[in-house]
Amino acid sequence: MFLRHLSLVNYKNFDSKTLEFDPVINCLVGDNGVGKTNVLDAIYHLCFGKSYFNPVSTQNIMHGADFFVVEGEFEKLNRTEKILCSFKKGTKKVIKRNGKPYEKFSEHIGFLPLVIISPSDRDLILEGSETRRKFMDGVISQSDKVYLQNLIKYNKVVSQRNSLLKYFAVNRTFDRDTISIYNEQLNTLGTAIHHKRVEFIESFLPIFKEQYQNISEKDEQIDLSYESQLSDDSLLNLLERNIEKDRALQYTSVGVHKDDLSFTIAGHPIKKFGSQGQQKSFLIALKLAQFHFIKQLADTTPILLLDDIFDKLDENRVSHIVGLVKDDNFGQIFISDTHADRTEDVVKNIHQSYKIFNL
Repeated sequence: MFLRHLSLVNYKNFDSKTLEFDPVINCLVGDNGVGKTNVLDAIYHLCFGKSYFNPVSTQNIMHGADFFVVEGEFEKLNRTEKILCSFKKGTKKVIKRNGKPYEKFSEHIGFLPLVIISPSDRDLILEGSETRRKFMDGVISQSDKVYLQNLIKYNKVVSQRNSLLKYFAVNRTFDRDTISIYNEQLNTLGTAIHHKRVEFIESFLPIFKEQYQNISEKDEQIDLSYESQLSDDSLLNLLERNIEKDRALQYTSVGVHKDDLSFTIAGHPIKKFGSQGQQKSFLIALKLAQFHFIKQLADTTPILLLDDIFDKLDENRVSHIVGLVKDDNFGQIFISDTHADRTEDVVKNIHQSYKIFNL
């Protein structure tokens, strides 16, 4: 699979821009602020229906305009797929595939698999559990529609249960029967989500460890593990046991929406004990493992976006990653960098077709 053509109208800093891409390697070069990352984000937008960096749609519109349009032409399994994503202030976002709008955006997830590696990935280590859950959910959802639907339903029921808890507090009342209905729903959905996450980690972990060793070129004891309250008890029991706590807090304090991933090196949290280089290697390995995991389950090779990759790794390691396109494991790659010469020195040694865009 590859992106042949990209058209932007009023998207971030571009009033109008059209780009024709190489099916293998594309390098976006130029000074900071010219829009290299915005082009990558537009590609992400077409694949996921939202921005990777700013999910607030109005903030992706060019200053002074009231709408944006992002359009792309993909080649997938010998078919041309035209995807359009548009948004106008005061209306709902629209995503179309070959001229036909999606009724639910979730139907589009996984159709155009993509992995992005960006400096903002450091949030996976530095931020709270929600960021790591989103990573895990994003990887699984690209290849499992049932999981994605269960997740959407689960989050909706949590929101409804939280609203009910607030209603009870405001009106100084309580209805155990109604709470029980929500508990049963959460138990069914949460148990399915937990089971899939356990399966995912079992499959993902060996791929991740292999990628880390390839990048770091060191035999370091790194690990990631899934932490869930459901590992020790059923969600139904947890919800019933914590009902008084939930009533006091006015929100649901237990469930798979509290799960986390633990990142360690030599048995210690990488956030505190990992060097900057180890943390960078850890994050790159996570994303490359995501790429390989999705590729195994998808019917096509994901697109790979490398945003400001030289900020993360030295030139030798960048060469190693880009060099992976020599074999059939990788498809189309996009690289952004501030130094055109540095980028070209890396890609021209790969002996694959490439284009360089000076923005």
